Amino acid sequence: MNWRRLFAIVLKELRQMRRDRITLAMIIGIPVMQLVLFGYAINLNLRGLATGIADQAGTAASRALVMDMVATGVIKPTAEATTPAQLMEMLRRGEISVGVVVPPDFERRRAEGREAVQVLVDGSDTTVQSAAIQLAQMPLDSPAYSVTRVQPISVVAFYNPQRRSAVNIVPGLIGVILTMTMVLFTGVAIVRERERGNMEMLIATPLSRSELMVGKVLPYAVIGLVQTTVVLLLGLWLFDVPVRGSLLDVYLAAVLLIFANLTLGLLISTKAASQFQAMQMTFFVFLPSILLSGFMFPFAGMPRVIQWIAEILPLTHFLRLIRGIMLRGAGLLELWPDVLALVAFTAVMMTLAISRFRKRLD
Repeated sequence: MNWRRLFAIVLKELRQMRRDRITLAMIIGIPVMQLVLFGYAINLNLRGLATGIADQAGTAASRALVMDMVATGVIKPTAEATTPAQLMEMLRRGEISVGVVVPPDFERRRAEGREAVQVLVDGSDTTVQSAAIQLAQMPLDSPAYSVTRVQPISVVAFYNPQRRSAVNIVPGLIGVILTMTMVLFTGVAIVRERERGNMEMLIATPLSRSELMVGKVLPYAVIGLVQTTVVLLLGLWLFDVPVRGSLLDVYLAAVLLIFANLTLGLLISTKAASQFQAMQMTFFVFLPSILLSGFMFPFAGMPRVIQWIAEILPLTHFLRLIRGIMLRGAGLLELWPDVLALVAFTAVMMTLAISRFRKRLD
């Protein structure tokens, strides 16, 4: 082996990597991103769960109990209700994760050593269930409980009381698959046309640039709907995952995510110089989407700054939509903030993609 020639090849590769900014970003960015995400952002001990309080007793003792529960840090009061039915409706719409019900005869129940407080939990997220169970361990100051041995606080989980992981994961898997494939497909779409020399021919046609960009994404939207159908059918057949809401709403939510990802992929394709570069850039979207959206790790356990960043990701909003529709039976209009977020994201990405596309061709 000629060491001189070998050194020349190594030197050439190092210089090439130095010139490739995307590769340099991956060399430094991937370990930094993973270190920050796993060490700082991901926290399995949930705190500050959005909670609705229905204190029907309204006594000093009931208020003290609620304050003690809040002091644990597990729950954070964000809404008030007068009846358990109102709390159930808030749970269904995804406005709260936990509801605390203190009945009107709280004092008498406590004196008799009976169940005195009920905690309602959105069980569609199994990590929320686990966190809420801690509240049932709180003692009540009454000698009657030492006699009756009754647990004074009970936890009732809805939508997934058996805590089956598949019920929580399969709906989210639709979003993960759509994010992975849609961004990648369109990420290389424009670049591939440019590399093969087809772009000049397309530009020479009467097509406007907007028509060209929209026409590039529409076939992939059909592919995304086919993928959604496959996951839904397999989820029902293999894991008995329910669809409690409208099937039309499920597909409309999927369409919103598909177009959000497709426009993001188009924007990437206008920036990338090659198909390999487009795939590298897609990785920077996919990794935070998986880790920060709430698919693998609980969203409520993340620091506030990370939650703000996660709100930018389309997958975060889709997970709220799809779990709300499939598991809690909520309607798409009831979840309008996340619908609006996806529509706004798509509009911004499409505008940027068309704008960048025009600049590159002038």
